[in-house]
Amino acid sequence: MPLFKRNPFGHILFIKKWIIRIFGVISHGRYRRFNNLHIKGSEILRNLPENNVLFISNHQTYFADVAAMFHVFNAALKGRVDNIKNIGYIWNPKLNMYFVAAGETMRDGLLPKLFAYAGSVSIDRTWRSDGKNVNRQVKMSDVSNIGKALNDGWVITFPQGTTTPFKPIRRGTAHIIKKHKPIVIPIVIDGFRRSFDKKGLAIKKRNVLQSMVIKEPLEIDYDNEDIPEIIKKIEFAIEQHHSFLKVLSPEEYAKNEDELNKKREFWS
Repeated sequence: MPLFKRNPFGHILFIKKWIIRIFGVISHGRYRRFNNLHIKGSEILRNLPENNVLFISNHQTYFADVAAMFHVFNAALKGRVDNIKNIGYIWNPKLNMYFVAAGETMRDGLLPKLFAYAGSVSIDRTWRSDGKNVNRQVKMSDVSNIGKALNDGWVITFPQGTTTPFKPIRRGTAHIIKKHKPIVIPIVIDGFRRSFDKKGLAIKKRNVLQSMVIKEPLEIDYDNEDIPEIIKKIEFAIEQHHSFLKVLSPEEYAKNEDELNKKREFWS
């Protein structure tokens, strides 16, 4: 690989590789030592193509969820089966891997900017900005950048656009699926909200069971299914449809995570 080879967003891959290596080493203990990440379905990752793969997941922290996925994805591609033991897998990470994140989050300080260099596709949210509700037009450059990332590799997105559970799926994800026809892989995570603070940087509680379930690709008729149908499939796939649980407040949700884990195991 030429020293200054760049990805489609102009990021130098040599620098990106070292950022992933350094943060990978720093964060590894958060899922292996301080807490225990249980993984299911990682073998699915090894059968995926190099590009045009969209991962959809529920969201519990700003950064810890994505960091865990970077670990799991790279470990699986290096032959690990449902574990992230032996961090040697991070030495040659998959560099065409991206995650969709709010631009304001990724611009908020040096650390988020480094995370952004590691693989963020930053977008300006149309419904929320600086902690306030807004209503603005979708930036076509944001849509184009997600398409560019899919053309280059794998993209992780959180279609609810928030860390609050059981919020509606944003229509933008369904539009992206219709337009680019990616392989769509659902992921269901749990335990991160209890383990970390909201940003996912500080460890809030130790010895928490974290889980990540990687599911088989969604069956989608890209040409004939409409946006509401795809949204409903996403809701069920990432277990955020209201039928999974009675309406719970975030506080009640946190108190009942053990029961939620049992239900997720049943549905997975």
